[in-house]
Amino acid sequence: MTTGSTTATSPWFVRPPSADHPARIFCFPFSGSGASAFSAWPAAIDGVEVCPVQFPGRENRLGHPHYGTYENLAASLVGPLEPLLDRPYAFFAHCAGAIPAYETVLRLAELGLPGPDRLIVSGQPAPHDASRDRMLTMTEPELRAELESFIRSRGIEPRPDMIDMGMFVLLRDHAAAGAYRRAEPVKVDCPILVLHWEDDPDVSLDELQGWRRYSDSVEFRVVAGGHYDFMDAPEELQKLLTGWR
Repeated sequence: MTTGSTTATSPWFVRPPSADHPARIFCFPFSGSGASAFSAWPAAIDGVEVCPVQFPGRENRLGHPHYGTYENLAASLVGPLEPLLDRPYAFFAHCAGAIPAYETVLRLAELGLPGPDRLIVSGQPAPHDASRDRMLTMTEPELRAELESFIRSRGIEPRPDMIDMGMFVLLRDHAAAGAYRRAEPVKVDCPILVLHWEDDPDVSLDELQGWRRYSDSVEFRVVAGGHYDFMDAPEELQKLLTGWR
């Protein structure tokens, strides 16, 4: 097997994908966040390389124009993904990141490119239910309070400049989420695994059932922990992430 990097570093990925692993899992972050949401994850899980996706307009891509809509995001991501689809792969997406992940699967199919072996979505209602997200009804002060609470939950005392930068990213992501509309489900060709975090106060297992309409093979699993515990890559989650191999 060839070793080393398979491609020049792309701004869409925080590190050059390697040729050393037989499979890849591309990880999509939630609204207001970036690839650093996966910084505590191992570089590979059971032989599957972890490839966090870095959306434009945040972190090391702060100077890049924001994607605007989830459809634009999916269309822009296909090109950087294409050379990396040379081996089995899956998508993992948490919260609102599941929507552009789903749209990317559709875009790949439209272009006749290899699709994922599995779409894994975590803590996010189906695309036609996405407008029910409670954060979409929040005012800017409420979003700021939510951001401060999240940062404290990660063991960090938020500084005003940190909150200001976080709000700059979150408000634009929030606008994209609010603009997204999908009236009717379009099925993907791959199985979907839907994860519900049992201590998630905001998204119930019932609210995830809409995903049943998006594939002929949809599985639901309840995972121990809260909405953001995926960031710590718990062992239970890691086992589910590679179950398609």
